[in-house]
Amino acid sequence: MRRRATSFTRHAAQLVLDLLLPPQCLTCDAAVEAQGQFCAKCFKATSFISTPCCVSCGLAFTHFGQAGPDQICLTCTGNPPPWGEARAAMSYNDQAKKILLPFKHAGRQEHASPLAAMMARAGPTLLARAEIIVPVPLHRTRLRERHYNQAALLAQELAKRRQARAIPDALIRAQPTPPLGSMTAAARAETVAHAFAVRPHRLAAINGQRILLVDDVMTSGATARACTDVLLDAGAASVDVLVAARVLDPRQT
Repeated sequence: MRRRATSFTRHAAQLVLDLLLPPQCLTCDAAVEAQGQFCAKCFKATSFISTPCCVSCGLAFTHFGQAGPDQICLTCTGNPPPWGEARAAMSYNDQAKKILLPFKHAGRQEHASPLAAMMARAGPTLLARAEIIVPVPLHRTRLRERHYNQAALLAQELAKRRQARAIPDALIRAQPTPPLGSMTAAARAETVAHAFAVRPHRLAAINGQRILLVDDVMTSGATARACTDVLLDAGAASVDVLVAARVLDPRQT
């Protein structure tokens, strides 16, 4: 009875909010039916990732001929990642930036719920087998500047959909790292190689568990590799990776 009353209260509050602030598209000012939706034009412009994509890193293939029999890209074939599988909701292009950059840098924390919904649709198998959901951490200085960790918000939203346990503080960024945007893949890997650690009082929670590592954007995969390595070293049974967006391989553009 209490659960039903709470649901009714939330629904009523959302109706009032929609009357005061009519729902707008996630990435433009167009009117939509409900909060957290794209308008038809922006939905069409968003490059959602589905098959064919690399099962190891979530990279979108431009056609099935690139996939090969194992559906693994050339990069992952030559340098297999330490995690099991990875998926991304969309390709990181100008349209994706319209939702992700405000979410990451402009305090638009309400974007976490619709982004998590997209991620859940992109990686249902990964989410279904996850026992613990862990976000990529921010260094404490960056967290003080931003006041929130966007990956932690995504992890918490995904945990609600899976009814799994999210541990936002399972990992720590032991040392600050410079922005990775302009670095080569090799430089990224070197920069983050020793940047992460499992928080000591979370070791018992991680040990023997199937982990879903969550982040907003994957570029070269260097950050995910470094986080996966420390989780596996801490005794995690397995690690999968789920992100909101995947940067395109420049060889495919």
